Amino acid sequence: MPERLIPLAEGPRVGIRHLTLADGAEFTARASQSRELHRPWLFPPRTDDTFRAYAEGLIADPGKAGYLVYERDGGGVAGFININNIVQGAFRCGALGYGAFAHAAGRGLMSEGLGLLMTHAFEELGLHRLESNIQPGNAPSIALVRRAGFRLEGFSPDFLFIDGAWRDHERWAITADMARAGRTVSGATASG
Repeated sequence: MPERLIPLAEGPRVGIRHLTLADGAEFTARASQSRELHRPWLFPPRTDDTFRAYAEGLIADPGKAGYLVYERDGGGVAGFININNIVQGAFRCGALGYGAFAHAAGRGLMSEGLGLLMTHAFEELGLHRLESNIQPGNAPSIALVRRAGFRLEGFSPDFLFIDGAWRDHERWAITADMARAGRTVSGATASG
């Protein structure tokens, strides 16, 4: 099995692994089926060309890492989580971007996947801090990071250009120490 297809971690229902170019067909199909769920918050690639550019950017840039959350029972890709703007050195931080696909939304799969990703980021990548910038009206996304133990740290007006306009965002974050003190992923095991 190619190295990037090997699970990085698995929990009771989901696992995480690196995103690959070979994931294009399933990813774009799931993104197309999830358009209503994602709007107006995010716009994942829905065509072969846009997926290729997206995936190549995540794979080639050492300041980014792309992961898929997949169902262990064969249900396919449940969602995606990217770590962007990875900075090492004294900062050791990354910014999350993520989305569930419609068939998996509301089932707790992304909560489990985010827990696995946090463990991977803090233990394997050596990051100290993860941030998530979320539009204030995106209640499901805020609920996801709140469940994971992130704290609200601030408000950033006109923070990101999304869907033709500069959008306000809340800044949520968690550190490795916070995660170790208050959050564990029940039943999660690290793999290969």
